[in-house]
Amino acid sequence: MPKIKSPNNIFVKLLLGFWLCSSLIIALIGILPLLQQNHDQTELPPSLEHLLSKVADKLKANPHLLQEDKLRRWGRFKEFNGRPVKIYLVDQNGRVLNSHKPSRSLRRFMLLADEAEQPIKHQFRDELIFGPYIFEANQQQYSLFGRLPDHHPRPWFFFFIDNKLLTLSIAIVLSGLLCGLFAWHLGKPLRSLKRSADALANGDLSSRVDTATAKRNDEIGQLAQAFNGMADSVEDMVNSQQRLISDISHELRTPLTRLKLSLALSRKKGQQTQEIDRIEYEADQLEKMIAELLELSRVKLNANESKHQLELAEALSQILDDADFEAQQQNKLLHIDIDDSIQVPIYPRPLTRAVENLLRNAIRYAVSQVTIQASITAKQLTLEIIDDGPGIPDQSDLEAIFKPFYRPQSARDRESGGWGLGLAIAEAAVSAHQGKIKADNCQPHGLKVTITLPR
Repeated sequence: MPKIKSPNNIFVKLLLGFWLCSSLIIALIGILPLLQQNHDQTELPPSLEHLLSKVADKLKANPHLLQEDKLRRWGRFKEFNGRPVKIYLVDQNGRVLNSHKPSRSLRRFMLLADEAEQPIKHQFRDELIFGPYIFEANQQQYSLFGRLPDHHPRPWFFFFIDNKLLTLSIAIVLSGLLCGLFAWHLGKPLRSLKRSADALANGDLSSRVDTATAKRNDEIGQLAQAFNGMADSVEDMVNSQQRLISDISHELRTPLTRLKLSLALSRKKGQQTQEIDRIEYEADQLEKMIAELLELSRVKLNANESKHQLELAEALSQILDDADFEAQQQNKLLHIDIDDSIQVPIYPRPLTRAVENLLRNAIRYAVSQVTIQASITAKQLTLEIIDDGPGIPDQSDLEAIFKPFYRPQSARDRESGGWGLGLAIAEAAVSAHQGKIKADNCQPHGLKVTITLPR
C-alpha cells in the first residue's frame, strides 16, 4: 500500500507560525482593552465626590455665579491635596458652560459616564477626570466634572496597547522560530539589507549591501542592487551639498575673520574711533547675515530630514511657549487656537523655524495682540498668523516679502534691523512641504500670513 506523502514541512511551519501569531494578536486586541477599561475606570471615591458637592453647594447658594461672565472665574483652578483641579459645568443639554473648547479627553469621559450611568473616575494618560455630580439651581439641572493632573503606573502588559508595532514584531519573531531553516535562509539577506539601511540613515554614506546578497538572482538581489544604486546617488548628492555649504562658509567667513583680527590689532594700538566701532558693528551684522543665508540653504536642501506624522500643537509647543513669553515682555497678548487632534506629516525643524520667524515678526509689529490659529480639512492644513499692526499697504510688497533680501518700503520693515531673510526661510520651509504661503492685509489694520500644507 503506497504511503501518503506528508505535507511540506516549510508550509506546515509557516502555516502554524502565522496562524498562532495571528491568533495571539487577535486575543491581545480583544482582551487588553477590556483589562485597560477595568483598570482605568472605577467608581467615584468619596473624596472626589465631596469636592464636587462643595462646588455644587456654592453654586446653589450663589446662583449669580452661573452667569456667563463669571463662569470661567470660579471654574478655572482649585486645590485638591496640593494639586490644581479644573471644574467643568455642564448643562442638561451636554454643553460645557465654562470652557470655550473642551478637551478631547473630557468629551470622551462624558460619553463613558453616560454609559456607566453613575459617577465614575477615569485615568487617562496624564490626567484624572471624574464626575458627574448632578444638582439643580435656578430650576435647571447641571452636572459637574473635575479634571486634575495625575499619573499612575499601569500593569506591564498595558505597554503593548501603546506599542502595537512591538507586539507585531514579537509575533513575527515567533513565526520566524516556527518557520526554521527556511525563514533563516530568507531572513539573512534581509538582515544584511537592514544593517546597510540603518548605517546609511545614521550618516555612513559608504555603507552598501554585501556582494553575496547583491548577486542573488531573486527579488532580494534586485532590491539590493537598487539600494546600492540609490546609496551611490545619495552619497554623491550629499557630498556635493556639503562641499557647496563648506565652500560658501569658508569664502565668506575667512575675510570676516581677517577683518575682525585687524580691528582687534587696531584697538590694541590705541586706535579707538567711531569709525572702527562702526566697522566692527557692520562685520558682526554681516556674520549674522551669513548664518541666516546658511540656514536658508539648509532649509531649501532639507538635509538629513524626514517627514513625521505629528500632532501640530505638540510639534509647535516650544515655539508657542517662547512666543508667548516674548509677547508678555512687550505687553502684548498671544492667542493660540490649535486643536490637539490636528495631525499632519511635517518636517519638524523647518516648519518650526518658519512658524517661529512669522510669530516673532508678528509680535514685533503688533499693537496689542497676535493670533495663531489652525484648521484642517480632508485635503489640507491651514495655519494663520494674524497681528493688529500697521500691515503692508503696497500690494506689490505683499507678493514680494517672501523673496530673499526683499524689504518693503513701508514703515513696517524699515527699522527692523534684519536683512529680509526671515520670511524667505519661512517660504522655503513651506515649499519643502509642497505647501503655499501668502500675506494679506486685515481690516481696519493688521497683517495675516496664511500657510496651507497638503495632508
